[in-house]
Amino acid sequence: MERTIALVACLLLGAALGWLGEQGPRPAPVSAPAEQFSASRAMADVQVIAQAPHPTGSAANARVRDHLIARLEALGLAPEVQIDRPFAARTRGDMTQVYGARVENVIGVLPGADRQAPALALMAHYDSVPGSPGAPDDAAGVAAILEIVRALQARGTPARDVIVILTDGEEIGLLGARAFFERHPLASRVGFVINLEARGSAGRATMFETGAGNGPTLDLFTAAGAGSPSNSLTVFAYRQMPNDTDFSVPRDQGLPGLNYAFTGRQFDYHSPTATPENLSRRSLQDLGAQALAAASHAAYAKALPVSGPDKVYAPTLGGRTLAYGPQAGWLILGAAALLLGIGIFRARRASPGLRLLDMGQGALAGLYVLLAGAALLRFARQASGAGYGFLEQRELLAQAARFEAVLVLLALGVALLAAAACARGRMRLAPALFAGAAGLGCQLFGGWDLPGLALGAAGAAVAAVAFGRAAYRSGAWAGLLASGLVAGAAAQALAPMAAFLVAWPLLMGTVGAALTALGERRPLAARVALVMLAGVGLGWLAGFGHAIYVNLDLPELLAPIAWLAAFLIWPFAHPAIGGAGRITALLLLGAGLVLLAIVRIDPPWSERYPQASLVYYLLDADAERAFLIDAAPGPSSWSRRALARHGEAQMVEATPVFRAPQRGVAVEPAAMAPPQIDLAVAGDRAVLSASPSPGGVLILDIEADSPVTDVQVNGRPAPLLARPGAASRLVWRADAEPVLVSFRPQQAEGTLSVRYGMIAPGWPPGAAPLPPRPAHVMAFDTSDSTIVRGSRSLSW
Repeated sequence: MERTIALVACLLLGAALGWLGEQGPRPAPVSAPAEQFSASRAMADVQVIAQAPHPTGSAANARVRDHLIARLEALGLAPEVQIDRPFAARTRGDMTQVYGARVENVIGVLPGADRQAPALALMAHYDSVPGSPGAPDDAAGVAAILEIVRALQARGTPARDVIVILTDGEEIGLLGARAFFERHPLASRVGFVINLEARGSAGRATMFETGAGNGPTLDLFTAAGAGSPSNSLTVFAYRQMPNDTDFSVPRDQGLPGLNYAFTGRQFDYHSPTATPENLSRRSLQDLGAQALAAASHAAYAKALPVSGPDKVYAPTLGGRTLAYGPQAGWLILGAAALLLGIGIFRARRASPGLRLLDMGQGALAGLYVLLAGAALLRFARQASGAGYGFLEQRELLAQAARFEAVLVLLALGVALLAAAACARGRMRLAPALFAGAAGLGCQLFGGWDLPGLALGAAGAAVAAVAFGRAAYRSGAWAGLLASGLVAGAAAQALAPMAAFLVAWPLLMGTVGAALTALGERRPLAARVALVMLAGVGLGWLAGFGHAIYVNLDLPELLAPIAWLAAFLIWPFAHPAIGGAGRITALLLLGAGLVLLAIVRIDPPWSERYPQASLVYYLLDADAERAFLIDAAPGPSSWSRRALARHGEAQMVEATPVFRAPQRGVAVEPAAMAPPQIDLAVAGDRAVLSASPSPGGVLILDIEADSPVTDVQVNGRPAPLLARPGAASRLVWRADAEPVLVSFRPQQAEGTLSVRYGMIAPGWPPGAAPLPPRPAHVMAFDTSDSTIVRGSRSLSW
């Protein structure tokens, strides 16, 4: 009973500290001191910017642009508008894609005392995706920058210029940032960049990315001391991912800087629900206060940070950020090894029963938590019923708290089951069944899933080896901590920027082991200290577990968090030899599975969390036929009924707008003009001219049947038409002028094959309107638009 009480106490303490750590600061009122950041003041700009969706090139975006010009004028920053037609290229499969648009950046300068010193740049984007008001992404960032500039002015003239860069076209390829840093005269003066972003409407703001060689940058960041949950694991992980923000452009040019975002409540990311009302004021306060602290240090510093050796950094529960050189991680592991040695020495003196075999079982029990935990959490994701993908995952995002509770119960249950099986002995069956069933369940709900099957089989095999005999608590805990030392050393050697995630909980666990002789000595003060250590460590780990859950749709990555938590809770989770701790573990696992069933069968859709629908009017100009198509995975009952009114559904070809055929039904064709596409020859160059629909998107798949060279888009070199017979894709948006693709033919005659798709906002005149949507269904992204597709063959 005593150990159960202690276990409950440390779990509750950890949960409370984890919850408090995720709350963020209270929003400061409008009456806050002028030199401070106030989310209440910034919300006035959010309300204006996020009145309605405002994608690049739309009339709504022009309204936002004008508001920003007026705001910068009121702040005395003499704004200018940089108009450009940038583009970027990428390769998908064997196709080269070029995407671009007409963008309008809004730029202003807050003069500093030394106008020649390298400048500080504050950057956020003001465009939104179609269909979303974009209150968090990125009206919050823009409003925060305006409030930061006002606060800097209240603090006095900065040491250097502060350049405000409010970019356009971020959502369609970082185009505004490319235009500024590649072609604006002020770009050469920038010495440090602070970028603000969001991928959700709530949660703590995190500094998740720096430039390369971030040691000096982190000196500035830690000196700012804004109570950030930021850590070097996020920087390490983000560098492995394909994601980009506007900060990617100056980062790739070698500029140092800091990139901030909040990412909670991701249901609102790029969604019609991303309204000012749904934006967390705490998150806005957190974002602005952290960025102001860093901006103030950079703006008033004698010199800006330059590149230097990277540093490891992570938050403490006290709100401070601890940073150190990567090699210092070996000292932490050395201290943990010494403390574990002290704990083993004291345990052997207190009880000669400490056995090497028990240590081996403890290490294997930890391995079981990793393998079986990963298999069970992967199974939970497969069995949730939600598919993988941006739209498919929304079914889980609508019930994010409920599914997170499932994962916490299952992860904690696996850890307690391993401890109970270690203590009881002759308890191979239940742990092996859970692991094996989880692996098989991955196949049942997810199709052929080799990783899930392998994890489950490996977990069952470890259970068969580890849990055949009873192991004493002290030996098992020592073995678990020793395995942590081995893993920590491997992480330190292979990924020193991320190794702290193992080393810090390990150090706390070995402190407890040394204090209590691996649980053999239990005076009241030592027991209280052990509970406090475990609670603090669990609270710290909870923040990382929550961040993994929110940002990565890979629940199996939470298994290492459960393994690290076992370092701290093992002396309470491991019952006396033959004890009944398995009942608690099985109850937690059962509760997790019951809640998982509820997640699967109880539809989460509501007025606050509506189901996404993607319905289009598609005109096939070649076939002279029209269709009503539904492009949403897992279509809503509303969209199925909307299509059923017109007849039986079929699969409709929708390239190049969609990669695969979409579910649709034939309707009466409406009068829609296809895009104007022409090919002309001037001297030794051929010029393809294409005009997008106003406010729309034009997609061209272009293929030449003979060699061409010197390909340009609007007069700038572009990697299109690299070889005959291979299609290249051009995506152009939001431009009243035609996009021009010119090239030099290498043969006197040839043919250019063009397959086009045009997305025009709105429903075509004369077409039957869509029925009203219920409150729990919403139009998403470019839904309710018109698509015209067809082809042209042009010769020179």
